[in-house]
Amino acid sequence: MANIKSAKKRILVNAKKAERNKAIKSKVKTMIKKVDMAVATGDKEAASANLPLAIAQINKACSKGVYHKKTAARKVSRITKNVNSLS
Repeated sequence: MANIKSAKKRILVNAKKAERNKAIKSKVKTMIKKVDMAVATGDKEAASANLPLAIAQINKACSKGVYHKKTAARKVSRITKNVNSLS
């Protein structure tokens, strides 16, 4: 454990930010899984319905600094390509 007051505060702040980032990443992964599951079962309607929700979560995570913008773009591109392959 740190002895300096500012170092102690950094530990607390970093722990809080890590918890927030973990929650956001988990939400994104859940939304991507919903889209992938619909694609795997061939349910185009469910995949098309879940795609905008997943994209919104990914973009929100990117704007909060959880994901780099190129990582977010890659994730969006991959799930969109999967959904478009159903047609």
